Amino acid sequence: MESEKLIHRSDYSYFHSITTRWSDNDIYGHVNNVVYYSYFDTVANQYLIEFADFKPISNTIIGVVVHSNCTYIKAITYPDKIEAGLTVKKLGKSSVTYGIGIFKKGEKTASAYGEFVHVFVNKKDNQPTSIPEKIKEALQKIL
Repeated sequence: MESEKLIHRSDYSYFHSITTRWSDNDIYGHVNNVVYYSYFDTVANQYLIEFADFKPISNTIIGVVVHSNCTYIKAITYPDKIEAGLTVKKLGKSSVTYGIGIFKKGEKTASAYGEFVHVFVNKKDNQPTSIPEKIKEALQKIL
């Protein structure tokens, strides 16, 4: 299944600023592809922390990543300031599919975009469970 292209700033409902780090650059002088996935993780979890009172360490139900993909359009490099855009593409009973875009600060089109899927599981048995109501309400706001 091909990811829906969400490449314009207006495609996203929530933004989180991220500062690239010296260690993000690779030998080619640009942010390495694997680092983008940490940006994806950061924006999704930051949204849950800010708007759903999510506490990753103490919550008994957590979101685990079961799928992710990223399309790279143009390079970013340290010390670029970036903004990660977030939207919800699909909200299920136990899972959510996020659309995420990585933008250089102030740019209208994404340097990279992709999907990130959380399945919510009980920490105790690692089995899928319904998305907690407070999290579901927060996710519905950016659907």
